Amino acid sequence: MSERTPVDFWFDPWCPWAWMTSRWLLQVEKVRPVAPRWHVMSLVVLNEDKDVSDDYRAGLNGSLETLRVLQAVAQKYGGAALGELYTQIGTRIHDQGRREPAPGSDVDPGTLLRDLIAEALEAAGLDRALLAAFDSAEYDEEIRRSHAAAIDLVGHDVGTPVIAVDGVAFFGPVVSPAPKGEDAGKLWDGVLLVAQTDGFFELKRSRTREPVFD
Repeated sequence: MSERTPVDFWFDPWCPWAWMTSRWLLQVEKVRPVAPRWHVMSLVVLNEDKDVSDDYRAGLNGSLETLRVLQAVAQKYGGAALGELYTQIGTRIHDQGRREPAPGSDVDPGTLLRDLIAEALEAAGLDRALLAAFDSAEYDEEIRRSHAAAIDLVGHDVGTPVIAVDGVAFFGPVVSPAPKGEDAGKLWDGVLLVAQTDGFFELKRSRTREPVFD
C-alpha cells in the first residue's frame, strides 16, 4: 500500500456517536492508505457557555476526569497509546454499557469509573499510576488547547467528532452501525469527496436509530 495519509481525529470519550465514527475510521485504515492520529476534545468545554439542560450537563459527569487520564497518556506516550486507551475505555463504557452502576446498585459512580479506567489502562499496557490524573487539573489546559484546535478548524456550531485530512476538516460523519470492510472505504471516499468540494458545508438528515454497537 502507498504511503499513508495522516487523518486527525478529535473525540470526547463520552460521545457514543464519536465512538461509532472512530470504529469506522479504524475500518477505513484497513482498506485505504490512511493513518489515524488521535486527539481529545471536550463536550464539557464545548457546552460550558451554552444553554443546555441540567440533565445533559449531569450526563457529562466523569467526562472531564476521563479526558484528563487520556491527555496524560497522550503527553507521556503519544498518540498511538492515546488511541489504544480510547479503544479500551470506549469498549467498556459504550459496547459493554459499564459507565453507570446497575439499577439498584449502591456502587458510587465515581468509584466505578475509576475502576473502569484503571482496568482500561492495564488492558492497554499502560501504567496504572496515570489514574492519578483523574483528579488533577494539571492537564485541563492541554485539553482546552486540543479542543480549540478542532473547533478552530470547523467552527463552534458542531460537536464531536472532528476529522481533518489534507487541509480539510469536518464534523462527523454520524453513522450507525459503523460500516466495515470495503463499505467503510466507500463511505470514506464519499465523505472526502464532498468535504473537499469548495463551498460545501452540510449534508444532514434526522437520526432514526441509536448507536448500534457490535
